[in-house]
Amino acid sequence: MATLPAFRPQLLTSLRHYNRALFRQDLMAGLTVGIVALPLAMAFAIASGVPPQAGIFTAVIAGLLASLLGGTKLCVTGPTGAFIVIIYGIVVKYGVANLIICTFMAGAMLVLMGLLRLGQVIKFFPMPLITGFTNGIAVLIFLTQLKDFFGLPIAQMPAGFFAVLATLRQHLADFDPLTLAIAAASLLLILLWPKRLNRQLPGPFVALLLATLTVSLFHLPLATIGSKFGGIPQGLPELHGLRFDPQHLSELLTPAFTIALLGAIESLLCAVVADSITGDKHDANQELIAQGIANMVVPFFGGIPATGAIARTATNIGNGGKTPVAGIVHALLLLLVILVAAPLAAYIPLAALAAILVAVALKMGDWDIRKAAQFPRQDTAILVVTFVLTVVFDLTIAVEIGLLIAAVLFIRRMAASTSVQQLRPEHAQLFERHSIAGKTVPAGCVAYRVEGALFFGAADTVEQLASQPSSVRVVILQLHRLVLLDTSGLLALSALHQRLAAQDRTLILCGAGNEVTGMLRSARLAHEMGVGNIQPDLTTALRRAAPRNC
Repeated sequence: MATLPAFRPQLLTSLRHYNRALFRQDLMAGLTVGIVALPLAMAFAIASGVPPQAGIFTAVIAGLLASLLGGTKLCVTGPTGAFIVIIYGIVVKYGVANLIICTFMAGAMLVLMGLLRLGQVIKFFPMPLITGFTNGIAVLIFLTQLKDFFGLPIAQMPAGFFAVLATLRQHLADFDPLTLAIAAASLLLILLWPKRLNRQLPGPFVALLLATLTVSLFHLPLATIGSKFGGIPQGLPELHGLRFDPQHLSELLTPAFTIALLGAIESLLCAVVADSITGDKHDANQELIAQGIANMVVPFFGGIPATGAIARTATNIGNGGKTPVAGIVHALLLLLVILVAAPLAAYIPLAALAAILVAVALKMGDWDIRKAAQFPRQDTAILVVTFVLTVVFDLTIAVEIGLLIAAVLFIRRMAASTSVQQLRPEHAQLFERHSIAGKTVPAGCVAYRVEGALFFGAADTVEQLASQPSSVRVVILQLHRLVLLDTSGLLALSALHQRLAAQDRTLILCGAGNEVTGMLRSARLAHEMGVGNIQPDLTTALRRAAPRNC
C-alpha cells in the first residue's frame, strides 16, 4: 500500500547548519530578487485584469509560504507571465470572484498531486510541447500589452486571439505618441541594460523608476496606476472569505485544472533549472504540496495564481542565494514596500509596466528557428501545433491535443522499434546464455527473438509466427531483449500459443526477465503453456525443444 510522501520542507534541512555568512548572502540575494519582483508583480496583475496590489499580495504570501514549505532551496514563487492569458480569460468570462475560487481549487489540486506522488509529472510533457505553449503564451502577452504600450483608447482588451487582433487593427491609428515614447524608451533600456549591472540593479526596476520620475516631474498626461486603480492601498492585505458559486462551480473545474497543470509544470521546470545551475536535488512532491498550499491561501487575501518563477529564481542564484531564507527575504521586502511606500505606486505609468511585460514576452519565448530545424519532424509538428492552438484557442486545448499527438507519435515510434527476428548461427555472440552462436537448433524447431516493446501498439508483430512450414513443430520465442510487456502483449502471446497448439505445435518462451516472468505467471499464461515451456535462457529452451523432450 502506497504511503503519503514525507513532509520535509527544504528550509528545515537548510537551517541545521545555518550561519551568519549564509544569512548575509541570502539577505543580499533576497533584496535583489525583491527589487526585480516588485514591477513584475504589478505588471502581471494589471495584465491579468486585476488591481496591481493583487500581484504584490500574491508575491508576498505565496513567496513566503513556498519558501517556508517548499521542496527546493532557491526557487522563488510569485505571479508569472504564463498565467496572464488564463487569468484574464477567467476574469472576462466569470469575474474576479470566480477567479479566486479557481485559484483555491487549483491549489487543492496541486496538494493532491503532491500527496499522490505525481511530482514527476514533468516527465510526461515532451519539451517541444512545453516550448510550443510557452511561445504561444509569449505571443498573447505581447499582443495584450500593445494597448498600454501605444496608449490606445480601448476600455478593455477582449479575450481571444482574433478579437484582440480586430480590436488592435481598429484602434492602432489612434496611438498616443507620448505614451509610445515612454514605453519604447523603457523597453530599450530593459533590453540593452548591461548584464554586469543587472545583478546589483535590475533593468526593469531602473526603467520603472526613471519612467515614474519622468511622468511625475514633468506632469505628463499619461495613464498611471493612480489614474486607473486609485493607487495601491497601504497596509497589510485584508482577509476575505470565499464565496462559492454553485451555478458556475462545474464550469470552473476546467480553468482550475489548467491553472494547476500549468503551475505544476512551471514550478517543477523552475526546480529542474535551479538544480542544473546549483547541482542540488529538489523534492518534487514536497514542492507541489507547498505550491498548492500557497495557492489555497492567497485567494483569502485577494491574490492570484502563483508558481515558481524561473527568471526570479535565476536572479536569486546569480546573486548568491544559498537557502530558502533568500525567498523569505524577497517576500518581506515586498511586504515592507506595501507598508511604507505604497502611495508612491500611484505615479507609476502603465506604459512602463507594459514595456516590462513586452520584454518578458520576448525573453520567455524560444525564438531560435534553427533549433526547430534540428528537431525530428514529428517533434517540430508537436511544437507548431501546440503553439498555434495556444494562440488561436487556449492553453487547455493546446496541451490536450499536443499531448495526444505526442502520445500517438510515441506509440508509433515504439511500435516501429519492435521486431521479431529469426535467430541464425551467423549472429554475433553477445551473451552466451542468449546467443545462438555455437548452439545447435534441433530438427523441426525454429527460434525467434523479440526486440523492443510488446505492447498494444506492436502486439500484432508476433501474429506472423503462427504461420510456419509444415516441418516446424516447435517455435522458440526469445524475450531477453523485451523492454516492455503490457496486457495486449500478453494476450498476443496467449493467442500465439493457442494457434500453435491448435496445429499440434509447441511455443517455448525463454530469457524473460524477472518482471516479465512475473507477469506471465500472474496472467496464468505460464500455467496455460506448461511450466516446462517457460525457460530461463536459449540453451535450456533448445534442450527442451529436442524431439525426445517436446
